[in-house]
Amino acid sequence: MSKWLRDFISNFKSFHDNVRLFMVANVLIQIGMGVFSVMYNLYIKELGLPESVNGSVISITSLATAIMLVPAGILSDKFGRKWILIIGTSLTAMMLLGRSIVIAEQPMLILGFATGIVWALTQVSGVPFLAENSTASERIQLFSIHFALVTVANVIGSLLGGVMADLALWFGAEQVRSIQISLIAGVVIFIAGLFPLFSLKPTIQLEQLEDPSKELEEVQTEVTFKANFKMIVLFGLANLLIGTGSGLVIPYLNLYFANRYDATNAYIGFILALGSAMTAVAMLIGPHLVRRVGKVRALVIFQIASIPFLFLTAFTGSLFLASIGFLLRQALMNAGNPIQSAIAMDVVHDKYKGLANSVNQMVFNLGWAAMGLPAAWLVTTFGSYWGYAYAFSITGCLYLVASTYFYIVFGRRYTKRLGS
Repeated sequence: MSKWLRDFISNFKSFHDNVRLFMVANVLIQIGMGVFSVMYNLYIKELGLPESVNGSVISITSLATAIMLVPAGILSDKFGRKWILIIGTSLTAMMLLGRSIVIAEQPMLILGFATGIVWALTQVSGVPFLAENSTASERIQLFSIHFALVTVANVIGSLLGGVMADLALWFGAEQVRSIQISLIAGVVIFIAGLFPLFSLKPTIQLEQLEDPSKELEEVQTEVTFKANFKMIVLFGLANLLIGTGSGLVIPYLNLYFANRYDATNAYIGFILALGSAMTAVAMLIGPHLVRRVGKVRALVIFQIASIPFLFLTAFTGSLFLASIGFLLRQALMNAGNPIQSAIAMDVVHDKYKGLANSVNQMVFNLGWAAMGLPAAWLVTTFGSYWGYAYAFSITGCLYLVASTYFYIVFGRRYTKRLGS
């Protein structure tokens, strides 16, 4: 463990100053967002609003983000990552604060849409910013550490969300007020992430001096728009399938535990936090698997291995087994995220990295937006057992299709030039 910690610290210190500052900022931002994501749909539920309101808010927020991602990428390329990150984070904090206070459906939908628009500014700039401040050889390690830190931040946020709400209850606050207190505290932490962003220096793209033939799977990218757009579309189709599957279950995991098992806020926060912790560990294992089997195979192995645990979560009636299934699915599926990001940044020329990241996130969010209402309909129509069972099963099938597609398309193409 001490060797792993020393390696982690050594790698972290070796990164560009901008990278370290961004990681610190993003940890604080993600802690705040973790609190909000765990508690907000519970907040809507405790207000006594229909289940469909949760689906509507999730859908309209994801739709707004999807609409804004490509324009946000263009703005990020034009005006620089730093100020887009600062503006997006500031405006998102204001929207989250408003959502923590309002209690009616209409303002929830308006603020949800506005959140999706401004959050896109922050979302779209992170991965290109890291890519521009790193070399190709350190990118897998960098992305793995970055995503692991984000995941750990979500662990902390998930824990804080449930615990703060339960503490407020213990001190005499009513149920709705206790969740509001938790949400507002999350916004305060979110705002703290702004301060390191102001210290970022102008980005200087680092020259990639490594020999492209050094790695078997290294891809030589072309500058032409046609060649790069081809890869962007192929990546986008895979992300659309994954996003559609995720949109059926991921936004409702806390409601799944609450509705099917009557789990407490603290337990829900704990189990979601533990899932994030296991994901962080799996992400740090990812680079070792990449060295053994290559990037594409490593990504597909993680995704395929997660599917049986998704079906376990779908059909079990045991809270213990459901928790185990959730934890392993969460860790394995999300462990591939840094690898996928590294592949996307490798095969696309620097000139199109912002566009590639925008399109990938846009189609993922479109999948989420499309599935918000169907997911709510499944639960309200078929109940807390079969509704979630159907939703999880459909997600498992979509993940299988996406993984197979990714292996067929990129398992061969990734070893070739973009134009071939």
